[in-house]
Amino acid sequence: MTEQQYDYVVVGAGSAGCVLANRLTESGNNKVLLIETGGSDKSIFIQMPTALSIPMNTKKYAWQYETQPEPFLDNRRMHCPRGKVLGGSSSINGMVYVRGHARDFDEWQSHGATEWDYSHCLPYFQKAESWAWGGDDYRGDSGPLAVNNGNEMQNPLYRAFIKAGTEAGYMETSDYNGCRQEGFGPMHMTIKNGLRWSTANAYLRPAMKRSNLTVVTHAQVHRVLLNGTQATGVAFQQKGQLKQAKVSKEVILSAGSIGSPHILQLSGIGPRGVLEKAGIPVKHELPGVGENLQDHLEFYFQFRCKEPITLNGKLDPFNKFLIGARWFFKKDGLGSTNHFESCGFIRSKAGVEWPDMQYHFLPAAMRYDGRSAFDGHGFQVHIGHNKPKSRGWVRATSADPNVHPEIQFNYLEHEEDREGFRQCVRLTREIINQPAFDQYRGSEIQPGEQIQTDKEIDEFVRQSVESAYHPSCSCRMGIDDMAVVDPETRVRGLSGLRVVDSSIFPTIPNGNLNAPTIMVAERAADLITGADMLAPSSAEVGMDTNWQTAQRTGEALRVR
Repeated sequence: MTEQQYDYVVVGAGSAGCVLANRLTESGNNKVLLIETGGSDKSIFIQMPTALSIPMNTKKYAWQYETQPEPFLDNRRMHCPRGKVLGGSSSINGMVYVRGHARDFDEWQSHGATEWDYSHCLPYFQKAESWAWGGDDYRGDSGPLAVNNGNEMQNPLYRAFIKAGTEAGYMETSDYNGCRQEGFGPMHMTIKNGLRWSTANAYLRPAMKRSNLTVVTHAQVHRVLLNGTQATGVAFQQKGQLKQAKVSKEVILSAGSIGSPHILQLSGIGPRGVLEKAGIPVKHELPGVGENLQDHLEFYFQFRCKEPITLNGKLDPFNKFLIGARWFFKKDGLGSTNHFESCGFIRSKAGVEWPDMQYHFLPAAMRYDGRSAFDGHGFQVHIGHNKPKSRGWVRATSADPNVHPEIQFNYLEHEEDREGFRQCVRLTREIINQPAFDQYRGSEIQPGEQIQTDKEIDEFVRQSVESAYHPSCSCRMGIDDMAVVDPETRVRGLSGLRVVDSSIFPTIPNGNLNAPTIMVAERAADLITGADMLAPSSAEVGMDTNWQTAQRTGEALRVR
């Protein structure tokens, strides 16, 4: 068995791991090993933004996990792909850049994640970012991560969606990642010069030029090595050969919300009952490992379009060839966007303080795998209730690292989650039926106008809802007995071991998870290296004035 020595070993070259590989090596003082199970991200299907559905559904680039039968979704097994390639899930995701609402991070602090409130997190969002329209109190202009609006909403349906939102009585927001999330406006994406701007492109590729960073691919970590309560390294397999990497400082797990709890459990760190049932010797009992699992669900609200202006007219082989050829030679056109160019964030009912519903608008009617939903032109809006109360788990069933863990989200177990999706149907139908869509809107394809009662909506949702691919919170940060890591991302009760990825979120934010995962890694890097922490921000937060009594008002108040 071969063995090598490093200061840090980072497990997983994903949204967090690539950030850490860059930040931990930039001083030149640390020798870092980054281990990734997948391989190169240089495929055209990864780098071309419009091809986003391909890597997500390809075994070469993604762990094709599947849940246990979900009891509140008619026992459906749900698809749960996770990145298995340089860049991790940032190389297979939809490239949507949403930080979450400011109150989401204040909520983290209320769950025991000290100094992870919005004022402490905002400077690290800014540090990561290069916003296309320059920096301000909310946006960064010199970070590695390029953020923009793709093709600038050239299709008129994007602006029709924003206008319909305001006609329905909601606010318009010029920047949902700025002062105010609530409202309708342009959507942001991580694309640069027509390329997917994953953390592999933004962070890892520049760092790979440094002599103090070693990147190992096609290598699967089996477990963390422990000497008592001290993490000393990791055991992994590469090309059939067992290897060990020892650390003088720390092991950092950044394998994601499925991978990180699974590796901890394989290492004998986790709930005693789960470990004993799987035949894994208990090294450190930590009951929260794999628990508190959360995700976002969504469904597609689809309509026929009366004008031939949608992407459904571009799905034939010849048009796909033209789009691909233009992107290959010029890196622009329809190949250079994820097509989610307008969006909305609203509250599901009065008494909800900040938005708990999210819209992605698409000028096409199609499935996530890229197949057309029907013949003819159509458009759709992806809608989900994003602050679920239901909780699930990730649990190893074997000491064999090649055996996938059991995954159970318990989607829609909580009545408030079911009520949230009833509101998704009713509020979305109202928005799309505003005058802004009159010249475009044809018949409702899905759910269908016949779906009206609570019972009918519940049945439709159970059968049609899909994961938005945002698993998180399975190694949550906090200070209570069920917390897995402390507010400095250290695994509780052990030395030399941290978890830094979306698994440490205490609760899931209202938005896509790539942006907050990168922020967490940026802030954790300073905690790990002992650097001076960025000063908290005093930027104001835009909140609805009448949230306690009204579901929408069109008015906003700037508060701290």
